[in-house]
Amino acid sequence: MLDETMFEAEEKMDKAIEVAKEDLASIRTGRANASMFSKLMVDYYGAPTPLQQLASFQTPEARTMLITPFDKGAMAAIEKSIRDSDLGVNPSNDGNAIRCIFPELTQERRKEYIKMAQRKGEDAKVAVRNVRRHAKDQIDKMVKDGDIGEDEGARTEKELEALTKKHVDQIDTLLKGKEAELLEV
Repeated sequence: MLDETMFEAEEKMDKAIEVAKEDLASIRTGRANASMFSKLMVDYYGAPTPLQQLASFQTPEARTMLITPFDKGAMAAIEKSIRDSDLGVNPSNDGNAIRCIFPELTQERRKEYIKMAQRKGEDAKVAVRNVRRHAKDQIDKMVKDGDIGEDEGARTEKELEALTKKHVDQIDTLLKGKEAELLEV
């Protein structure tokens, strides 16, 4: 029962890290990459569909993304979705593909992106801490009900704290990497 609680907590904390990685990857840096479009949804025949499922992505130059839709009929919807997003690009359509040219990042815009990354990192830390709180409540309940001894409960809580610290440190490392990437000119 105790091992199950710890395993579940670790699994959920790992998921929080994965979500943080995805969120940080979607923040744009000086170079164009397909993961920037991972959160974009396109109204495809009335159903919101991830852009990744509707098109292929190529990066012919560092600041250019070439998006080739599998279905040419979805071209206008994809273009509208990109234009309405917070990526800050104006897509151009040549009939076969959509070209997005990313402008050079200004220092002010870089700072905005860093703040956005820090917010996403803090959200991930809050998620990890919520998992810790939930697991701690379960451990306390087991001790109170007499399922486990107080010593075993205290030992498990220390393990839980170490696990939480490990995951929060991983998030901090991801954030530092993203900040360095954003400040790179």
